[in-house]
Amino acid sequence: QVQLVESGGGLVQPGGSLRLSCAASGLAFSSYAMSWYRQAPGKERELVAAIKPGDITNYAISVKGRFTISRDNAKNMVFLQMNSLKPEDTAVYYCKAQLRIGWPEYWGQGTQVTVSS
Repeated sequence: QVQLVESGGGLVQPGGSLRLSCAASGLAFSSYAMSWYRQAPGKERELVAAIKPGDITNYAISVKGRFTISRDNAKNMVFLQMNSLKPEDTAVYYCKAQLRIGWPEYWGQGTQVTVSS
């Protein structure tokens, strides 16, 4: 059974930093594309960053240069380093695993990030 567990969310002031973690189990982690999504109140869930096997990454334009996605295949974990946070980054952040496009998606329960003074 695939399980994804996010952690690291919280309340931070504008300009601050947070590091989100996602621990994965029950899957061949190194073969999976891992992604971070976020959903703000009243908005659709959106892709924030993704990392494929081989460490190929892509980012939403709104976070490029501020956020960094990385993975540790030995520990079955994916991370999202978030710097220069803005109030508009406030959302629930979700971790997703998918072997290939069109194949089943696995989601974590989400972690709340609130950027406010």
